[in-house]
Amino acid sequence: MADQSMSRRGFIRGTAAVAAGLAATSSLYALADQMAEIQKTRSYNPNMEYRRLGKTGIWVSAVCMGGHWKRIDKMIGANERLDYAQPKNAADQSRFDQNRYEVVSRCIDHGINLIDACTGGEVVAYAKALRGRRDKMFLNYSWYETEMRNEAWRTAKKLLEGLDAGMKQAGLEYIDLWRITCHEKGSNHTRPEVDEFVKALDIAKRQGKCRFTGLSSHDRPWLKWLIETYPDIIQVIVSPYTAGSKELPKDSLFETVRKHDVGWLGIKPCSKAIARSTAPRPKKTTRSPAWPSATSCATRPSPRPSPA
Repeated sequence: MADQSMSRRGFIRGTAAVAAGLAATSSLYALADQMAEIQKTRSYNPNMEYRRLGKTGIWVSAVCMGGHWKRIDKMIGANERLDYAQPKNAADQSRFDQNRYEVVSRCIDHGINLIDACTGGEVVAYAKALRGRRDKMFLNYSWYETEMRNEAWRTAKKLLEGLDAGMKQAGLEYIDLWRITCHEKGSNHTRPEVDEFVKALDIAKRQGKCRFTGLSSHDRPWLKWLIETYPDIIQVIVSPYTAGSKELPKDSLFETVRKHDVGWLGIKPCSKAIARSTAPRPKKTTRSPAWPSATSCATRPSPRPSPA
């Protein structure tokens, strides 16, 4: 009769195979659950990649829509330059509103589901473009003119007053993410100023005015400190994340973001190295006025990023 006993080596091989099979099955179930959640996100499109925005739990498109508009005056035939402003005359305003509506519509069609607005004009423009379809997009809010870059607005009381006035002017009942715009070098803010904007974010969330809270700055060491100091308030950061961004081997913002499950929305994706490529520039073509202009990377190259 053949020896039916199993060797130690054979036992280990067998149990390892079973464990691997169970792990694979578990991973498949996890992926299935995750996919079910992703498919529920706003304006889901199977051709778009979606990423979980940290502890907010929402799934946002890998490519989002920035609030700034470039060369829109040329697209709509306006009589004035409109880098960040809205038109002053009714005819231009009508064409401007139609352009923003069509751009947002095209984004929705392609599964882009987040707009990051950071000026008063942008908030008003995109709130208007989303009327009747607010559930199709997540809307980030920052009215930087009445936030931390303006010394007169660096108290919780003033910040909340600005938020209330901005939401009323834009006709918004709620905002998804209030991400206060701070100095690019955030460490220029004093500790009392930091405490004030953190207090404002906390109050706004508890009052139901915003679902999530965060801030914008270019100062990675300062952002790291903020996340570690206020982990329950800083849910999302908005900061440059370029093609040249690298993670430091230790004490990195990337490590802190992962540890505290903070969402990171990257801005200025084209680094100086790419913008100054020696490759020949493409010939100018006529763009559809219904599609956003994407010239900022070529015309305003970002500074070379430092590792974080």
